[in-house]
Amino acid sequence: MQASGPLRVRDHVTLRITYTVGEHGLDDRGSFKIVLRFPADGGPWQLTDPTARNHVTLQASRPCRLVGQFAAFGDARPWFKVLHVRVTGGCLAPGDTVTVVLGNTDGGGPGLRLQTFCEDAWELRFLVDACATGHFVELPQSLAVPILPAAPAHWRAVLPTRRRVGERFRLCLRVDDAWGNPADPGSPTLQLAGEGPLQGLPAEISLAPGGQVEGLECVAPGEVVVTVRDDQGRVLCRSNPLVVVEEGPGAWWGDLHGQSGETVGINSARRYFTFARDRAFLDVCGHQGNAFQINEAFWSHLNGLTAEFNAPGRFVTLPGYEWSGNTAVGGDRNVYFREEGRPIRRSSHALLSDRSDVDTDCTTAASLFEALADEDAVAFAHVGGRYADLVQAHDGRTERSVEIHSAWGTFEWLLHQAFELGFRVGVVANSDGHKGRPGASHPGASTFGAFGGLTCLWLPELSREAVFEALRSRRHYGTSGARMDLDVAVHLVGERFQEDPALGPTTSRPITVAGMGDIVRTQDDEVAVQVRVAADAAIERIEVRSGKQTLHTLRPFAAGGCRVRVVWEGAEYRGRGRQTNWDGGARFEGVGLARWANFNHWNPDRSFEQVGPAELRWSSITTGNHAGFDAWLDGDGGTLTLDTPRGVVTVDLSSLGIEDRVFEQGGLGRRVRVFRLPEHNPTRSWTTSCSVPVHSDRDTPIWVCVTLESGHQAWSSPTYLVPDAH
Repeated sequence: MQASGPLRVRDHVTLRITYTVGEHGLDDRGSFKIVLRFPADGGPWQLTDPTARNHVTLQASRPCRLVGQFAAFGDARPWFKVLHVRVTGGCLAPGDTVTVVLGNTDGGGPGLRLQTFCEDAWELRFLVDACATGHFVELPQSLAVPILPAAPAHWRAVLPTRRRVGERFRLCLRVDDAWGNPADPGSPTLQLAGEGPLQGLPAEISLAPGGQVEGLECVAPGEVVVTVRDDQGRVLCRSNPLVVVEEGPGAWWGDLHGQSGETVGINSARRYFTFARDRAFLDVCGHQGNAFQINEAFWSHLNGLTAEFNAPGRFVTLPGYEWSGNTAVGGDRNVYFREEGRPIRRSSHALLSDRSDVDTDCTTAASLFEALADEDAVAFAHVGGRYADLVQAHDGRTERSVEIHSAWGTFEWLLHQAFELGFRVGVVANSDGHKGRPGASHPGASTFGAFGGLTCLWLPELSREAVFEALRSRRHYGTSGARMDLDVAVHLVGERFQEDPALGPTTSRPITVAGMGDIVRTQDDEVAVQVRVAADAAIERIEVRSGKQTLHTLRPFAAGGCRVRVVWEGAEYRGRGRQTNWDGGARFEGVGLARWANFNHWNPDRSFEQVGPAELRWSSITTGNHAGFDAWLDGDGGTLTLDTPRGVVTVDLSSLGIEDRVFEQGGLGRRVRVFRLPEHNPTRSWTTSCSVPVHSDRDTPIWVCVTLESGHQAWSSPTYLVPDAH
C-alpha cells in the first residue's frame, strides 16, 4: 500500500492498493479485508456510485468476480470499519494481483474523504482468508500515514476560572481548524487587552503554537476577561471569564475520561496526556482504557505515564481504567486510584490472549465494588456504548459521582436514577473521547453527537491529594465543554456531615451555608438558594431543581423580543442506538425572517441553510443533548411550522412568550421547545436566588442546570438536605 503525503483533515484523496496473492492462492469464496479503527469518520465507502465520494473500485489480474461490501461493524474491536472483498466465480493464483482504488475519481467522484481529526499514523490493515474457511490472517504490510490539521479557523483564549487575589496564573492561546484540531498559525503578532483587575498582561505578543502568557495576577477581587486581536485590530476571540476572590478554593478543570490508540481511540497514551496538558490546557487528566483490552504490559505503561506526567501545581494525573461490563451486569464504571501500582480488575479478558490472571476478573459491577472496598479508589457510573445501571450495583464508599455528559450525549436520567434509589452522588462531565483530544473533544462526524464535557473541581491547591478529596466530597460540577464559573450556595441552619451518614458513623459540624456536594441535616422547612454564574456567552436560563423536579426557571430578562429560539433534544433510548435524527425544516408565515443563527451544530458537513425568504433547512442529530436555532423576526405575529422525522409542529407566534412551548416527541426526553428571547441578551455574569422547600420525610437534593445561549450547559453536584432523624 502506498500514499503520498501529507494528508490533511477532510481532504479528498485517492489511494491505490495492490494485493499480491500469496503461495496458497485465493480460493473461490476466499476473501480479504481492509480495516480501519472505530473512530474513523470519513463516511462509508461505496462501490455503486462512481460520481459520489468514497467510491471504491476493484480489479483482478485474471478473470473472476470480486464482490465488495463496506460495514461499519465488520471486524474485531477496535478495527470495526471494514471493506470486505470476496472472490466468486473463479479463483486467484499465487502472484496474481487485486488492485483496490479507494476514492476513485474516474467517474467524476471527489475521492476518498478523510476523517475529521488528526492522527500520528492513520492506519489501514489488511487481513486475508485464502482458503475460504472464515479464518483471517493479518498481513504484515499496512498503510500508516499522518493526517495533519486543516487551515486555522477558530482562536481560543483560556484563563483559569477562579483564583485568589495575588495568585499567579497564565493565559493560554491556540487556534483550531474547523473540526477542533489545533492548527499551526505560524507566529502571528497578537494584541491583548484585559478587562478587570489584571496585572502583567503584555499589550502585544508573537505567538508560537500552543502559546502561553505566564506570570499574570490580579490585585483585587473582580472579574477578568482578555480580548485577543490580530495586528489589524480585528477581534479573534475573547477568553472565558476569570473570577478573582479574596479567599477560598480555586477552580481547576479536568477531563478524567478518554481513550488512546492502545485501546479503542487513536494515537498513543503519551500523546493523550501531552495533548491534555499542552493543547487543551487541562489541570487534571485521567486515561480510561477499556479494561478488557488492557494487558499487563500496557497497564504498567499507563501507570508509568501517570507518574511521569503528574506535576503538582501544574498538571495532575490520575491512574485508572474503565471497567467495561455489559449493562446487564452493571454497565460501565470509571475507576481511579490515588497511587500507581494498584491491580486492575477487568470485567472480562474479551480481547486479551493471555488469560493467566483471569481469576482476578470482576464479572459484575457488584463484585468490582467488593474488590475496591479496601482500595484508595473512587469510581463514576457513566454512559457510553454500554450504560451504567445503578439498580444492578452501587457502593457509595467508592462510587461518588455519575457522569451525565460526554461526547456520547447528555444523560440527566442517570442522576435521576440515583435520586430514585436514594443514592447521594455528585455530577461529573468528561469527554469519553476517542479522537486524541482530551479536554477539547470535538465530536467529529460519526457516532458521537455532542462536544465532550469537562469537570470543574474546587481545590485549595492543585495536587492529587486535593483532587481525591474533592472527588470524595463531590465538590465539583460538570459542563458540556464551556469553562464557566458556577457557585451554588444553600443558606440554612444545619449540620454538615464529614461523610455520608448512610455509609456509617461520621462526624458533623454546624453550618449556615452549604455548597455543592455537601450532605446536611436541617430542620428548616425552606432554604434560600443563591446561584452565581460567570460565562463566556449570554445566560439563557438557570434551572433550580429538587431531585427530578425543576422548581424555578430563572432568566436574566423579564420579557422576550423579536428573537424566537427553537430547540430539539433527547434520544431514542438509553443504549447504543440513542442517536435521534432531526433533519428537517422551518417555515415562517405571516412574519419575515430578518436573520438566524444555529447552536450546537457540531458537524460542518451537515447543512444548515436558508432556502427561502422565511424558510430554513437543516441536517441535525441529538444523542440526549440539544441543538437548534434562533430566528430574528420582523414582527410579533405569524406562525412557525417545523417539519422533522418526528412529525409536524405548528406554533402560533402571537401568543409565544419566554416560557417554553413544549412538544413531546416520544423516545427518551425527546421533545421540541419553542420560546422567545430578547433581541440581544448582554448578561454573561449573574447572581440570583430563590427559595426551595425541604422535604421532611426524604432527601432534598438541590442542584442547578445552567444553559447558555451558545448551547453549552453546566450541572452542579447536588447539595443533599437530609431530614432530621428525630
